[in-house]
Amino acid sequence: MRIGPYEIASPFVLAPMAGVTDAPFRKLCRHFGAGMTTSEMTTADIGLWQTAKSRRRLDLDLDAEPIAVQVAGSDPDQLAAAARACVGRGAQIIDINMGCPAKKVCRKMAGSALLRDEKLVARILAAVVAAVDVPVTLKIRTGWDPASRNGVQIARIAEQAGIQSLAVHGRTRACRYQGQAEYETIAQIKTAVAIPVIANGDIASPEKSLEVLRLTNADGLMIGRGAQGRPWIFAELRHALQTTSVFPPLANSQLRDMMLGHLEDMHRFYGEATGVRVARKHLTWYCQNLVDADEFRNRVVRVGSAKEQLRLTREYFEREGGGISIAA
Repeated sequence: MRIGPYEIASPFVLAPMAGVTDAPFRKLCRHFGAGMTTSEMTTADIGLWQTAKSRRRLDLDLDAEPIAVQVAGSDPDQLAAAARACVGRGAQIIDINMGCPAKKVCRKMAGSALLRDEKLVARILAAVVAAVDVPVTLKIRTGWDPASRNGVQIARIAEQAGIQSLAVHGRTRACRYQGQAEYETIAQIKTAVAIPVIANGDIASPEKSLEVLRLTNADGLMIGRGAQGRPWIFAELRHALQTTSVFPPLANSQLRDMMLGHLEDMHRFYGEATGVRVARKHLTWYCQNLVDADEFRNRVVRVGSAKEQLRLTREYFEREGGGISIAA
């Protein structure tokens, strides 16, 4: 899969998720073979970029190409200015968010709320594409609600505007994350446009990834919630695409070192107080993929220091008689 001048090494890419895909997590997913990672969704209002949260979200992966940044907003000029500013910071791909279903985003007519106004979508895309000399990509849902799935129309508008790849979550905004993702609209979009189409939604196993590729004929898959607590899913997916053999599970020492390294990266990136708080959700997700981890989870999410998080994690893996392998 190619996006502009960039050849994406793997068809499996990490979905940008606010509050999840920070710099430490993106680094970890790339380690396991994610073909591309994108910054967390950042507001197009440059005046808000001085907050600590925005500064961290704009901490770009300058050591990994392509450097992709996602922006969200509803004003074409504001989004164009934000895109130029991101390129000035080193961004090599600008991704526009028209897929976020969060109420606080949609209330501002941003995210997936934009799917209700195809003319505004066209103006936004034209403004951003004209503003920068790097590829512009787009993330959407299949529509605002099941009665108005207009993903195909939006995809055609995007291609005409010069968008160079399209990621599609297989739900409408109204569906949020409920029920099953539907892939029929993604397949229709893939047929309707010539630009790369990346399928997204409910892809949490190698078997499901192969099924979605078959159902949609997509050029790639975007992994979101399936990577939470399981960043090695990218290695699993690449293995499934290349061979029919079973992916060998991570050794306990690999899993231990990965988790400890991720914790240390978060503590360093955020500072201890915030890093410990952010790490709690990642530890909770990790525990969903570990054997006999209930006691460990209950303890590790309550401690207030980096030292204690690291100590309890080491002890979990050192405990005799179990709890040290990935759950089936």
